[in-house]
Amino acid sequence: MARSSQTCHSAEHFVDRRAFLSAGAAFVGGVSALNPLATPALAKDMARKQKRVLMIFLNGGMSQFESWDPKPGTATGGPFQSIQSSIPGYRVSELMPKMAACLHKHTAVIRSQLASGDHNDFTIFGGKPRTGPVRYPSLGPMLARELADPKSPVPYHVMFTNYLGANFFENAGFLGTIWDPINITPESVPAKPPFSVAGSKHRLAPPANKLPDSLTDQDHREREALRAELAKRFGTGRERDGVLLSHGGAYGRVRGLMESAKLFDIEQESKSTRDKYGSTPFGEQALVARRLIEAGVPYVRVNRGWWDHHGQNFEFHQEMVPELDHILSVLLDDLKDRGLLDDTLVVTFSEMGRTPGINNNNGRDHFARMSVTLSGCGVKPGVVHGSTTADGGNIAKDPVSLQQFFATVMKAVGIDHQKEITNSDGRPVPLTDYGTEPVAAVLA
Repeated sequence: MARSSQTCHSAEHFVDRRAFLSAGAAFVGGVSALNPLATPALAKDMARKQKRVLMIFLNGGMSQFESWDPKPGTATGGPFQSIQSSIPGYRVSELMPKMAACLHKHTAVIRSQLASGDHNDFTIFGGKPRTGPVRYPSLGPMLARELADPKSPVPYHVMFTNYLGANFFENAGFLGTIWDPINITPESVPAKPPFSVAGSKHRLAPPANKLPDSLTDQDHREREALRAELAKRFGTGRERDGVLLSHGGAYGRVRGLMESAKLFDIEQESKSTRDKYGSTPFGEQALVARRLIEAGVPYVRVNRGWWDHHGQNFEFHQEMVPELDHILSVLLDDLKDRGLLDDTLVVTFSEMGRTPGINNNNGRDHFARMSVTLSGCGVKPGVVHGSTTADGGNIAKDPVSLQQFFATVMKAVGIDHQKEITNSDGRPVPLTDYGTEPVAAVLA
C-alpha cells in the first residue's frame, strides 16, 4: 500500500554539523579522572543517584482509541476490541497485551491530556511561542539543564528519530545552545529507479562523533587550543554575552562526545538483550537510549513516527501499536532489572491525538486531545487519571493542560516547577507558568 499518500507531511527540520558539535558532551581538557565511561563501578553508582527522563515521542499523533482509551462497540470505536489491564476496571486496546499485563507495576495513564491539534511543536514547548521577545525553551532543554551534572562528560541531551519528516525538534531558547540536543536523524538514501521518492537509513549514533582518519588526536587538541585562544580574545569585553558563553562551553565539550562513542554502539550489548528489543529502527534506538540513560545522560528522547493516518488508520495501527507495546514493556523491564527505573521517568507523549470520527478514507484526523503515560521515577503506578465521554469526543473529567503536564514531569524527577530562570533580557521566567500545579494523583 502507498503509505505516502495516506499521511500529511510537514517541513523537514535538520541540524547542521555546527549545531551538532555545539551540543557535544565533555568539558575542556578531555576526560577527567572521574569519567564514568572509564570507571564502570562509579558509573553505576552515579546513574542510580541521578534523575533522568526518557521520552518516547509518537510524532504524527498516535490514536488514543487504538491504544490507551478504546471505545469498542461505539460508532467511533473502530474494529479493535478492548482487553482488561492489570489495573482493576481499566481496559486498553487489544493491540497492547504486554503493557496491559504490567501497567500496575510501573505506569500511570492520563487520558485527558490537552494537545495542539496540528503538526507543530506547540506541545513540546508547553504552548509557549518560539519567537518574540522571549525565546522560550522546550521541555527537553529545561529538564537537561536542571538534571545535568556539569562535571559529567556524557551528553546532556540526545534525540533520536527514524523518520525524515517533521520531528518537532527541541530548542533551548534563551537557556543557550549548550542545552540543545544532539539530533540523530536518518540518513537520506537516493531513490532507485523506477522509484522517485528518496529512502532513508536510520542512525544509532551521531555522524561525526569520531575523528576522521586524516586527523590525529594531537592535531585535534592543537586545533581546540587555537580555537579556545581566539575565542578568549574575541570574548574580551563580551563577558555578559550569554550566547557567546554558551557556544564556548559547548565547543569545550566536544572531546567528551568522542569519548562517549561506545555508548551509541549496541554491539556492546549481549545478543540476548539486542534480541529483546528487536532489530527495528525503533527498537535499536530505544536500546541506545537505555544505554545513554544508564551512563547518566539526563534527557533522551526517541521519536517514533509516523502516526498521522488520515487513511488506513487501522491497518497502520495494527502494525505500529504492537511494536510500541513490545518495546515499551521491554524497556521498562530492562530499566527495572538494572536498578534504574526508580530514578528514570519514562514518558510517552506526542503533539496530538486522533479524532473520534472516522473519515471516508478509513482514517482518523487531527485531534486536540490525547492520552499520555508516565512510568517509573516519582510516579504512582496503576493510576488512570482523567476520562473522556462515551464516544471520546470530549474530556469528561480532569483535563490536563500542557503546563500541568510539564509541572508533573518536573515534580516526578525532583525539579521545582516554579523555579525562576533568567531570560536573556534579565527578567525572571518560571519553569512553568506561575500558579501551575502538577497532577498530584499520578505522583508517588
